[in-house]
Amino acid sequence: MSTVTQHRGRRAAPTPAPTDELAAAAAPAVVVPALIAIGALAVLAVWWRDTSMVRGADEWLTNGSRIAGLLAGYGAPVLLVLMARIPVLERWVGADRLARWHAIGGRYVVGLVVLHVLTVIWGYSLTAHQDVVSQTWELVFHYPDMIKATLGTVLMLGTGAVSARAARRRLSYEAWYYLHLATYLAIALAFGHQLANGADLVEGPGLLGWWTLYLGSFGLLFWFRLAAPFLSDRRHRLRIAEVRPEADGVVSIFLTGQRLDELRCESGQFFRLQFLAPGLRWASNPYSLSAPPHPKFLRFTVKDLGGHSSAVAALRPGVRVRAEGPYGAFTARRRVAKGRRVLLIAAGVGITPIRTLFETLPAGQGELTLLYRVRREEDVLFRDELERVAARRRAKLHLLVGSRREVGDPFTAAALSRLVPGLRGHEVFLCGPTELTEQLIRELCEAGVAKHRIHHESFVF
Repeated sequence: MSTVTQHRGRRAAPTPAPTDELAAAAAPAVVVPALIAIGALAVLAVWWRDTSMVRGADEWLTNGSRIAGLLAGYGAPVLLVLMARIPVLERWVGADRLARWHAIGGRYVVGLVVLHVLTVIWGYSLTAHQDVVSQTWELVFHYPDMIKATLGTVLMLGTGAVSARAARRRLSYEAWYYLHLATYLAIALAFGHQLANGADLVEGPGLLGWWTLYLGSFGLLFWFRLAAPFLSDRRHRLRIAEVRPEADGVVSIFLTGQRLDELRCESGQFFRLQFLAPGLRWASNPYSLSAPPHPKFLRFTVKDLGGHSSAVAALRPGVRVRAEGPYGAFTARRRVAKGRRVLLIAAGVGITPIRTLFETLPAGQGELTLLYRVRREEDVLFRDELERVAARRRAKLHLLVGSRREVGDPFTAAALSRLVPGLRGHEVFLCGPTELTEQLIRELCEAGVAKHRIHHESFVF
């Protein structure tokens, strides 16, 4: 047991970072949003080109509805592209960052849809000198394709509701995933409405661009979410070779197949696994590699959290597995300073990707440290493997075992600085529960570690 006294020291000044380090770390966070913003400006240019003088409240409202509708229509296929699981984006940007952008964009799109509906009804009611209820009835039932548009709006709002954080906490991953599929139907219905009623899209470059945007996004979605996984499954033919107990409620799944080296996966990455067994055939969940990629097998470690993971732990050898991936940017490529010492931090089952990096991440003797936090001795996974790797690489391994009441909090800025001398000069990779990850980022920054040198990747849906 490692006992750490909890106290907080003075805030250390962060180490200045070279300009090239900052540029490399910031590139994905800047380039992709910039491209999306440029596309939004191009959409506004289409509206501006086709808009003459605006007079009166009714025209201001209807033009506001046009702008909101165009931006919502543009945002919908952008959301599809962000979650199409395009390998170059997954590797460069990271799956968790793409998911966050998708969630933020989804809120904007839903808000724009609501704004579009409210302003178009209000504007038309002023123009026709009708009350809002009568105008709503006329729009829905007497304008072309408005029933489909209404259905698409209802589906979009429903998806937004179940995607809210409070609702997600009450849903299993599988339930949320299937409900989220309604988004595709909503976007398809909205596309038909836009072509039928969008005056800005009837002809010219606007129409061509809109078709390209929607067909391109659905094409990417079809290829990377359906066709590519199907072809990969046919080529690699993965099956469960062994289910090995690791600890109470934790098992490792060993998969074998053909041409596994062609997957080109890296330590720290994950796959979305679909087990072709009763009750699991239609679910695809993310699992990290828990051993470095091997030409003969892939190992994933699963903790029994109920539902899907419980059923996976009960599987037997021979079950076929369809694997999408590899995904994720939580790899050695994420490093921004190759000569720096490296600190790995894992909590609970978060050791799975960290364990692979501990063995493979480039570092000299004495330049690699692993902090592994668990509540009980029996919860320590891969103890023998970790000790062998530490001995071979001359790396430091700290097992932080015990409840907070017993050992205090080893993840304060002061405690981390004591455990890891020269902490400010390290690059950090961490994996664990979301709340703990957020705490660690705050404490590491307080201890003087530059934020762009702290790497993590979560799988919160």
